[in-house]
Amino acid sequence: MLEENPRQWHEKLSETLWAYRTSKREATDMTPYALTYGHDAILPMEIAVQSIRIAQQYNLPAVARAYNKRVRNKSFEEREVVWKAILLLGTHVAGYGKWSPTWEGPFIVKQVIGLGAYRLQDQDGDIYAVPTNGKWLKKFYPTMWDSQVVQTDPGIEAEKDEIIV
Repeated sequence: MLEENPRQWHEKLSETLWAYRTSKREATDMTPYALTYGHDAILPMEIAVQSIRIAQQYNLPAVARAYNKRVRNKSFEEREVVWKAILLLGTHVAGYGKWSPTWEGPFIVKQVIGLGAYRLQDQDGDIYAVPTNGKWLKKFYPTMWDSQVVQTDPGIEAEKDEIIV
């Protein structure tokens, strides 16, 4: 390999070191990785295949249960008011820097399609044809600074007028 082009040794260095660190030595009957970190290295293929060794070594069902305990399921009802993400999290619009807007809206959930997909309607009444994944939505809580009243039910205004009168 390197005999053909010896100037590209740096491209093979990480693979060579990985092979060296994960190979057992006769004197210790262990890998240098296991001596350093206390367990065998996990190959990317073992994670993809979900090998029995990995499941037993890391007790994956218990780890998954602990992770899922903290994950909150996001679901929205029809006529609920939501924000929609403009940009992927962590990205910025040139010129705005860290002050880039990340959410747009508010939108009204017009239809719950299922499997976390929602059809949205903007305040002008336009319904978006393309469904939006629920992971890009968050609940809208109006503040005292919102100048525009978000109306989800036409009867709300009538009720407000009756109360005032």
